[in-house]
Amino acid sequence: MNKAEIKIKYLEKIKSIQKHNQLYYNENKNSISDQKYDKIKREIIDLEKKYNFLNDENSPTKSVGYKPSKNFKKVKHKIPMLSLGNIFDEEDLKNFEKKINNFLSLKEKNIIDYSVEPKIDGISASLIYIDGKFTKGLSRGDGSEGEDITKNLITIEDIPLEINAKNFPKEIDIRGEVFIKNDDFKKIEGKFANPRNAASGSLRQKDSTVTAKIPLKFIAYTFGYTKKMNIDNQSDFLKNLKIWGFKINPFNKKISGVKKLMQNHKDLEEKRKEIPFDIDGVVYKVNDFNLQKRLGFAANAPRWAIAHKFSANSSISEITNIEIQIGRTGALTPVAKIKPVNIGGVIVSNATLHNEDEIIRKDIRIGDTVTVERAGDVIPHVISVDLNKRDKNSKKFIFPLNCPSCDGKTVKDYNEITKKKDAVRRCLSEGYECEKIAIEKIKHFVSKEAFNIDGLGKKIVENFWNLKLIRLPQDIFNLNYDKIEELEGWGKLSATNLKFSIETKKKITLGKFIYSLGIRHIGQENAKIIAKHLKTAENFFKLNDVNNVENLFNIDGIGSTQIQSIKKFFLNKKNLKVLSELKKNLKIENSILINDNGLLKNKTFMLTGKLNGISRAEAKSLIEDNSGKIISNVNQKLDYLITGDKATIKKINAAKELNIKIINQTEWLEMLNKTS
Repeated sequence: MNKAEIKIKYLEKIKSIQKHNQLYYNENKNSISDQKYDKIKREIIDLEKKYNFLNDENSPTKSVGYKPSKNFKKVKHKIPMLSLGNIFDEEDLKNFEKKINNFLSLKEKNIIDYSVEPKIDGISASLIYIDGKFTKGLSRGDGSEGEDITKNLITIEDIPLEINAKNFPKEIDIRGEVFIKNDDFKKIEGKFANPRNAASGSLRQKDSTVTAKIPLKFIAYTFGYTKKMNIDNQSDFLKNLKIWGFKINPFNKKISGVKKLMQNHKDLEEKRKEIPFDIDGVVYKVNDFNLQKRLGFAANAPRWAIAHKFSANSSISEITNIEIQIGRTGALTPVAKIKPVNIGGVIVSNATLHNEDEIIRKDIRIGDTVTVERAGDVIPHVISVDLNKRDKNSKKFIFPLNCPSCDGKTVKDYNEITKKKDAVRRCLSEGYECEKIAIEKIKHFVSKEAFNIDGLGKKIVENFWNLKLIRLPQDIFNLNYDKIEELEGWGKLSATNLKFSIETKKKITLGKFIYSLGIRHIGQENAKIIAKHLKTAENFFKLNDVNNVENLFNIDGIGSTQIQSIKKFFLNKKNLKVLSELKKNLKIENSILINDNGLLKNKTFMLTGKLNGISRAEAKSLIEDNSGKIISNVNQKLDYLITGDKATIKKINAAKELNIKIINQTEWLEMLNKTS
């Protein structure tokens, strides 16, 4: 087929999808089976992967089972609605508990009680009650803000509209999962690909009367913001949820000990098919609310909860080719192109081979028959080769020593900790000189965790790059919309929507801005830490002065690895040009402390020695939550040196020489109106 014929075939399939969606959303008619609907969707996706010139706003790759409505008001969550981290085996679980013990400075024999329940594969929702009345319902959204879907949530019978219980909090944000039972989903077969898509699509309906026709259920499991709630653990909270009129997970248990947690996980996995709703793992929450509060949150997940996913799904396929992908940090990742295979209901045609060393270790070759595994949301990967089926004439795969994109030199970095070279080979380009790195950096720049620009997905970034509409991040804010609306699959409305989406994202927090730049070793958490320390965008831009970069050594949690990466970033002239242009286009909000009037305001602290019953991480959180600041060196900027057991004499003597006040743990806690 020529290009025109391919385009016609592609648009016909999209038109077919639109027709079936129209019948469902507007007329509530089941016009096609689930299997046939999915088959058309897969064909569209395969065509888009094969032909880069294919792009249409009505493609199912632009939405999940439905066309997203733009008619929902965005509302900020009072407390972020974060997702959970994932674990997959007993070793992961042991590490999770070990981290908790270390953070809380507990002995490993200390028994931690967990509230345990199956992880429902549905859509998270937040229900806000004031004076016992359901006033607003929100989707998770990006975690920071969600969509106001109150009218649709009201249609769900499981959600109480008014609660008169005496102990119900004056104000509370009840959180839970919206889902469809498997038996109910069978009744609407053909309308959605799976129960989760059905729940998601129903909640995003513009017309709530359509939502009301879908048998949605709601199970409550936690809370966000609350006022005047006198409950001190998760188990009691769940009991009260039931009293208040909410449905809770019937399989919830209180369990302690890794062995018992693993046995419960095994039991649930075995009877997974018997459970009336889709589950994809088990959630563990530290039961004690006081411990939850102490543990707090990392960048994008709570430290006190984790999702233990069920075992991986695997299948047999054949490697047809091995391609080298280049990431935004220059990492060369080998990817196996395999004959499409169904793994756990997902059609897989790519599998990561991780790195050069992994290919050598497993002796993976083109043409090999391999076992491919997919665990939870993890990228499919090749776990083994069937040597009995290998062609006698097969040749070993030779990993390229030069970058396949820019032909530049590649290296394996020396790891100071392991005293070995890293397994990953990297292109040495530090900026936008390498085409593939540049594209990946721009994808990262517009991603959900960074600028979060709707309508500027990965495929569109690649398309705009090929058309030379975007070559550097600043180009995003100076797009030629007249040219865009003339492109195939676009039009005036699509171009206008994109313009609106970009214009609304010209205001960004300093932490997200730093993260968006894609500096190696600077993830979300480190970006937040640096932003909090620097406070203003101007101070960040001043890091082009090497002396200012050296000051970052005073930040607890930022080490030499991160600082070297920042230095390299600012030494690159193209990066400096990018920053200069972005500065003209953006309003970067200064970083402010959550509590800027705490008990430790304008005071700096340093810790030395082991504290009693509290870890360094928790001590640091307490100081920062109370507007204090942690520094890592004894200097004239230091106000207090907090000493614990086996404190470093050198630091104590240095503090004495500078007349810095030296205090013990008890004295420090008294400053916080706390006791040991």
